Amino acid sequence: MDESTVEPEMLASYAWGRGVSGAEFVDALDVRNRVARSVGACFDAREVVLTPTLPEVPVALGTYGRGAEDADGLGWLEHLFHRSPFTAAFNVAGTPAMSVPLAGDPATGLPVGVQFAAGYGREDLLFRLAAQLEQAAPWAGRRPAVWAGRRPAVWAGAARGV
Repeated sequence: MDESTVEPEMLASYAWGRGVSGAEFVDALDVRNRVARSVGACFDAREVVLTPTLPEVPVALGTYGRGAEDADGLGWLEHLFHRSPFTAAFNVAGTPAMSVPLAGDPATGLPVGVQFAAGYGREDLLFRLAAQLEQAAPWAGRRPAVWAGRRPAVWAGAARGV
């Protein structure tokens, strides 16, 4: 593994992880298990949780990774949790979640996502919800001005103020 095949932040995480002691690893597993139990209990009283995907409108391409080459493993995790605090708990807990582009930033035309999460094993609920949302406010044909795919870059939602 080197910088020709792995991004700097992943290399930093790998290097930091190699230095973690067994006791630190067990402590980390304990934290993960507590988060998983808390998130799981949340779905005892509800089927779906709605959160923002990110705490801000989409940032310019390249902004997210800026400074990553100087981060150590813990620094990169802090950066991730700061940039995406709403997705982290579901990622750590392993519960299904989806981010869907239900709005658009009028200034940039970039999609603004909202996140739906469900309890363990309830991907079916999220797929049904996604199908209903796609039918009500289609996003499949939208493309932001910066697009890495093969189709033309057109974010149709921006024209409609979505």
